[in-house]
Amino acid sequence: MKNIKEHIKNNSFKNVYLLYGTESYLIKLYKNRFRETIVDKDDTMNYSYYEGKTIDYNEVLEISETLPFFSDRRLIIIENGNLFKSEKKEIGEKFINFFKTMPESTHIVFLEEAIDKRGKLYKAVTDKGYVAELKGLDEKNLITWLYQIVKKDEKNITEQTLLHFIKTVGTDMENLETEIEKLLCYTLDKTVIDIEDVDRISTSQVTNKVFDMINAIADKNQHKALALYNDLRILKEAPMRILFLIVRQFNILLQVKQLKGKGMNSQAISTQINLHRFIVEGCMKQSEKFIESKLTKALHSCIETETGVKQGRISDQLAIELLIVSLSS
Repeated sequence: MKNIKEHIKNNSFKNVYLLYGTESYLIKLYKNRFRETIVDKDDTMNYSYYEGKTIDYNEVLEISETLPFFSDRRLIIIENGNLFKSEKKEIGEKFINFFKTMPESTHIVFLEEAIDKRGKLYKAVTDKGYVAELKGLDEKNLITWLYQIVKKDEKNITEQTLLHFIKTVGTDMENLETEIEKLLCYTLDKTVIDIEDVDRISTSQVTNKVFDMINAIADKNQHKALALYNDLRILKEAPMRILFLIVRQFNILLQVKQLKGKGMNSQAISTQINLHRFIVEGCMKQSEKFIESKLTKALHSCIETETGVKQGRISDQLAIELLIVSLSS
């Protein structure tokens, strides 16, 4: 990301960019920055945007070869075109050949959620331009980013409060931005934001409720586990989505327990499984409530539940309720 910031700051751009990853906020941010700086924001003749799987790439390549009108540069943004997957090799080859002779005035930005790094197109973009994976900020940079938003509103907030805010809201930057704006509005007459303000206004993420549900299951607190499940249903979460999150949490706990057993600390585990360190630290504590075989058994029970629903032997809502009862017995 540092290199992209320098390109934007110096107004000196590569001909091709590939931005990919799970942090939609950052992808949207840099898409807009490219749009505002490579060509004039009101210039519609030299800017083209394409999205989805039904893009006419012959049209894209034709426009890419066209020199800009009354401008030094032409910008083309292609979002979620799945070009960096194996099923679009033929189109990828066309772009690889185009890169060899593309006009210096043309700038193409590819935006994708997931890619195949083994593909020829990925390597061609790496050689011709710049590739960046946008996974979101780490804990330290998230705190810095949020602190800057709060300071712009001429308020103060401690690092401890910000960390509590992140733990409450989650690490998705788009959601964090929404929640911090709500918090700023709520504390309009205050100069200092405290933990109590966070607890009063910030929305607890669905994943936090699932985390608490797993704690309740570990503690054999069946009533609480079912109450948390009902809370999620009130929030309009689909039963199979809740099952997915339960499976995800048990998977994380199993990985954390195994890696911790190998002597790895929270920072090393965080790097290994690509999760924020404070999430890993919470999972390390939670994993102590389970022996490894219980986690494996819980995952098998989840798979059996999913199979039963898909085969039509039981309704999804009842299936998850029975799963929770079984795991917390």
